[in-house]
Amino acid sequence: MASCGACGRRLRTHYTGRTASPGYHCAGKNIVDGRGIFCLSVGAVQIDGAVARALLAALAPAGLEAALAAAERLEADRDDALAQCRLAAERARYEAQRAERRYRAVDAENRLVARGLESEWEQRLRELERAKAELARRERERPRALSAEDRRRLLALGADLQSVWEAPTTTARDRKELLRTLLEEVIITVFKAQHRARLTLRWRGGSLTDIDVDLPRQKPAIVRTDEDTIALVRRLAAYYPDAVIAGILNRQDRHTAYGHRFTANHVSSLRRQWNIPRFEPPATLPEGELLTVKQAAAVLGTATSTIHRWLNDGFIGGEQLTPGAPWRIRLTEDRRAGFVNEAPQGYLTMYQAMRLLGVSRQTVLQRVKRGELDAIHVMRGKKKGLRIKAIPAHPTLFDVTS
Repeated sequence: MASCGACGRRLRTHYTGRTASPGYHCAGKNIVDGRGIFCLSVGAVQIDGAVARALLAALAPAGLEAALAAAERLEADRDDALAQCRLAAERARYEAQRAERRYRAVDAENRLVARGLESEWEQRLRELERAKAELARRERERPRALSAEDRRRLLALGADLQSVWEAPTTTARDRKELLRTLLEEVIITVFKAQHRARLTLRWRGGSLTDIDVDLPRQKPAIVRTDEDTIALVRRLAAYYPDAVIAGILNRQDRHTAYGHRFTANHVSSLRRQWNIPRFEPPATLPEGELLTVKQAAAVLGTATSTIHRWLNDGFIGGEQLTPGAPWRIRLTEDRRAGFVNEAPQGYLTMYQAMRLLGVSRQTVLQRVKRGELDAIHVMRGKKKGLRIKAIPAHPTLFDVTS
C-alpha cells in the first residue's frame, strides 16, 4: 500500500544488516552525478509503527463510539431518504389511478379525447414502475441496523484490539489483512534534512490523515576500518585502481572492518566514505616508460629474478609504495644507456673494483646506489655482468712531489 510522495510509484521493500531490518525505497530514475539514485530510502520500523498506531487509534473505543454515532446519523438520513422515496411511489400510484378513472369516464365515441387520456394513463403507469423500482433498490441497499448486542460487541473489540495486534499468535499476514480492510494507501514523503517523514493515510471512504514521523539520526559507525589502512589506501589511490589496491591490502594480510578480505567494491566504498579521490591516469606522461618488473625484464632481455636482484643491489631504481605493492620502474633514456653490449674503457669488474677501492662488495653496491660510483651492465659475451667505473680511494696520496 505504500507509495512515493515524490513520484507516486509503489515502494519496494528491502532488508539490510545482520538482523534483516526492513525498509522501503522508491526505484526512481533520477540521475545525479551520472549515477541513478532512489527518490527515497527509509527504514520501515518507525513507518510501520506510526501506521499501526493510527489504525488502533481509529479502532479504539472512543473512535468506535464516533463511528457508531456517524453510522446512526447516516442511518437516520437514509431513513428520511427512504420515506421520501415511499411518498414519491405513493404519489405516482395515485396519479396512475387518477389517470385510469379519467380514461374510463370519457365517452367511447369521443375517440380523440380517449386517445389522449389513454396516453396519459400509460405515462403515469411508467412513472409508477420507475418509482417502485427505485423504492425496491433503496430498500435492498439499506444496511442492517445495529442491535444492542452488536453495539456491545463492537465496543468490546476496540478494547481488545491492542492486545490482539501485539499477540505473538497474530501473524504479519493477519495484520496486513486488517490494515487493508480500512486503508487504501499510505503516501510516504521523506525530508532528510529535517530527519522526518510525512505519512498521508488514505482511508477507505476517502478521508485523509497526515502523520509526521521523526526518523532516527545517523549514528557514527561503531565498527570502522583502522586508521593505518585508511592512510595506506589514501596513498595508493593516487597511483593504482581499486582492484590493484585490494590485492596489495590482501597481500599485507589486511582485512575490512568486519574481517573480510578486500575486494575492489570494498576499496571503492572505503574511498567514498573517506572522500579519497580515485585513481586517474595523468593527462601528460612523465619522461620514460613506467614498467612493472615483468615488463622491464622483457624490455631488457633478462629474468624477473635478475630485475629484483638489481633493485635490491641498487643498480636500477624503482619505487614500491608499501610492502606488497608492485614495483614501478621508469626506464628513461639515461637508464637504458646503462645496458650495453661491450664495456667501455675504464670500467672494471666487481672483483677489480673491490681490489682497487679496498672495500667489500656490499660497500661498492651501496656507493652505486648513492650515485657515488657509475655502473653499467654488459648484456652479451663471456664477461657480461656489472661493470664499475672506479677510481682509487686516494689517487694522489702517494704521489711524489718535487
